[in-house]
Amino acid sequence: MAGAMEEDNGEFYLRYYVGHKGKFGHEFLEFEFRPDGKLRYANNSNYKNDTMIRKEVFLTPAAIRECRRIVADSELMKEDDNNWPEPDRVGRQELEIVMGNEHISFTTSKIGSLMDVQSSKDPEGLRIFYYLVQVIQTFPPNS
Repeated sequence: MAGAMEEDNGEFYLRYYVGHKGKFGHEFLEFEFRPDGKLRYANNSNYKNDTMIRKEVFLTPAAIRECRRIVADSELMKEDDNNWPEPDRVGRQELEIVMGNEHISFTTSKIGSLMDVQSSKDPEGLRIFYYLVQVIQTFPPNS
């Protein structure tokens, strides 16, 4: 049990951004899990004059632990984005994670499908990123 407790110690921060600048302006989705438990979400789609959606909620310590566990289990912190596709006119994704004394940032292009992942120079690392982002976007469940 001591190992599980040690895992919970230290800061946890995660920020994800996906967006592009196009004919509808700067459209993006961004969310962050802050060390104080606050989850901030912003979605800006100017399509048909939509307005920006912003939400903030506080997650329980159990929810933060679960998010942290998902990130740790993915082993994404061991990856490197040097061989991932560069952001382009289609868009960009950014993922920043602070877990304890580790701090990592990833940047890549938007990923349309697993075919984009497979055809990249680093399909294994990009697959971990792709699936982690899919899980994180649905977190926390039932909210």
